[in-house]
Amino acid sequence: MEKKFTEQSIIGEIVTAFPKASDLFKAYKIDFCCGGNRPLGETLKEKNLPVDEILQQLNEEYAKTAEKIDKNWSQVSYSELINHIVQTHHRYLAEELPQLSPYVTKVLRVHGAEHPHLAKIHKLFNELKTELEQHTLKEETKAFPLILQFEQNPTNENEEAMKQVIRELVTEHDTAGNIIKEIREITSDFTPPQEACRTYQLVYKRLEALETDLFEHIHLENNILFPRVLAESTIKA
Repeated sequence: MEKKFTEQSIIGEIVTAFPKASDLFKAYKIDFCCGGNRPLGETLKEKNLPVDEILQQLNEEYAKTAEKIDKNWSQVSYSELINHIVQTHHRYLAEELPQLSPYVTKVLRVHGAEHPHLAKIHKLFNELKTELEQHTLKEETKAFPLILQFEQNPTNENEEAMKQVIRELVTEHDTAGNIIKEIREITSDFTPPQEACRTYQLVYKRLEALETDLFEHIHLENNILFPRVLAESTIKA
């Protein structure tokens, strides 16, 4: 079997070429969004994970699905990628965050006395909710219009404004990513207690789904949209 991916392959580039790799990386707690610019082998060794075994899994999965591979977002227009981010990930957050919030509060109110860690989860979730609501608003009203404007009119003024907001967004991605990672740690990988009621279980499942969507969202921007925009701005300049 030909090996498409090696120890030297960059994590974010792997997920760009093979989106289903995100499932494998998630299983091994490999950060493919904020930490997507690192070689896979380096990260695996740092985590004391079996390098050869995981590379074999990755390449086997790629071989199985090569003919049915997901859309390559690195090859679409800015507007198509931005529209996908807004319609898929921003829409998900706009619906899920306010819907999940009362459940997180309910679980704390009902079970907080027996499970003190729920207070921390409640606090972190609300921090994440505020962060993401402000973040997506900035993307839709400021960042994305600047990117599309620069694509049509690549002036120095537009370029500087665009680069500044991209730097801000990457920092915000790190903040959001760190919050959800802390939630994962506190919840023992989103594993509810054995005696957990259905609402308790539901909250954990939906927090895990939120993490999945968030990492995919950040990946599309940190590893595809922003590097491409910055690279092309240098060429145009």
